[in-house]
Amino acid sequence: MPALKPTQFSARITWLGRVPVEGDSIRSVPVESIELDWAGPQDERHAGLTRPSCSRVTSQHKRGTEIANARQLSIVAAEDLAEIAATLDLEAIDPVLAGATLILEGIPDFSHIPPSSRLQGPDGATLVIDMENRPCNLPAREIEAEHKGHGKAFKSAAKGKRGVTAWVERPGTLSIGDTLTLHIPDQPVWAHLDAARKG
Repeated sequence: MPALKPTQFSARITWLGRVPVEGDSIRSVPVESIELDWAGPQDERHAGLTRPSCSRVTSQHKRGTEIANARQLSIVAAEDLAEIAATLDLEAIDPVLAGATLILEGIPDFSHIPPSSRLQGPDGATLVIDMENRPCNLPAREIEAEHKGHGKAFKSAAKGKRGVTAWVERPGTLSIGDTLTLHIPDQPVWAHLDAARKG
């Protein structure tokens, strides 16, 4: 019996980019398509089967510990990016400055889709959602460099709107204009979630 349920929700890719391997800036380079293998997007800084642990998982692993890479891609909703821009009093935010891999439009409340959901492309390329991507200072720094006085508020403006991280379950190609279908785990929400979060 299938454990993942196809939904009527889908999203169109409106922008694609990759963060160059060299350098320390989070800025993405726009591309028309990306090739995905088991390690993620080819020629991308966040690609790899493993990665050093970061601040998001310090409750589980000392920073720098080698762990499986569930952060091969950064996916942001175009709708959320527009809301962040409006909060920062900007007409728009160039996805380059956010270090995004994919910008999608069409799935509401995208940053909170269930972990372990899948996004599947036309050729079968499949991404597994790891979790919400928390706002950090790296995009704030890039936005501030381009829009003086507007970037510092990015972390608060992007709370709950920074998108998700994901990893490749099935390799393939993604291109601008492709439609990705959302598949979600076919299980109820854990009854003890609120109690667990209170710790």
